[in-house]
Amino acid sequence: MSSFIVGFLFLGFVLLILFLAFGPFFTVQQQSAAIVQRFGKFMRVAQPGLNFKMPIIENVAGRINLRVQQIDVRVETKTEDNVFVFVVVSVQYTVLHDKVYEAFYKLTDPHTQMSAFIFDVIRARVPRQKLDDVFEKKDEIADAVKNELSHVMYDFGYGIVKALVTDIEPDRKVKEAMNEINAAQRMRIAATEKGEADRILKVKSAEAEAQSKALQGKGIADQRRAIVEGLRESVDEFQKSVPGTSPQDVMNLVLMTQYFDTLKEIGASSRSNTILIPHTPGNLNDLTTQMRDAMISADLVTHEARTGPVNPPRDSHPHEAGNNRGEGKG
Repeated sequence: MSSFIVGFLFLGFVLLILFLAFGPFFTVQQQSAAIVQRFGKFMRVAQPGLNFKMPIIENVAGRINLRVQQIDVRVETKTEDNVFVFVVVSVQYTVLHDKVYEAFYKLTDPHTQMSAFIFDVIRARVPRQKLDDVFEKKDEIADAVKNELSHVMYDFGYGIVKALVTDIEPDRKVKEAMNEINAAQRMRIAATEKGEADRILKVKSAEAEAQSKALQGKGIADQRRAIVEGLRESVDEFQKSVPGTSPQDVMNLVLMTQYFDTLKEIGASSRSNTILIPHTPGNLNDLTTQMRDAMISADLVTHEARTGPVNPPRDSHPHEAGNNRGEGKG
């Protein structure tokens, strides 16, 4: 009797173990779903929370993640201008809540399936575009990938949230060439702008110099006008104060005064590099005469250059001179 009780208890313990191992209760995490099968046949989709299944008869065949997931695909292809590039596409997808059955049973590997469609779309569109257009129209490529995958993957229970072209990688030499082209263009623009700036500076400098010279000329003219006016007044006052003096005497006195003032200014500077030639104050009259004669001679030379010699040399006709000498001797 006691052995029977022990055996019964042992059997009850084993059944308890089996019940706990293959018990009727199980839990499903949030944002996920469980597939319940009965003898290998699909029965239902278990939702998040505490669920019940018949022990031994039913089992949980698998679980599906309902969160948004991402797949990254790196596609090598070439452009219309025969440049090979790597296009990196990121696709965000999720399992539709009402199509858990299709997502679990229709596809063995959804990543492989989506990668195949991504390769197909990229290699169908990029070879029809030039490299620059690929960079500029990457959003159009991403939209094409999303539209194609949304249409195909819907039947398998997957929804495409977003498709992004995250990177476009040409060959390293192509990158360097593109950078050099861009650098050359920017240097050309910079050179043009610099030349324009230099031109503006030169124009403004020339305008400023012209205005400065005009003002300097006006100042010199006003100065000379004031000097002439002052000399005229000085000559008139001197003639009135000293009877019998001529304007020439007054001018000689003014020149003498200016002469000594110049010597005083030269002597006052310790760093003067002026060279003085031997001279005497009495040479001022000779200097005035020489200046007047030089101006008269220059005027005659200019006049002869335009109209020819005024009085030809007497010895330019030897036979006339001989005749004259002969006549005189007779």
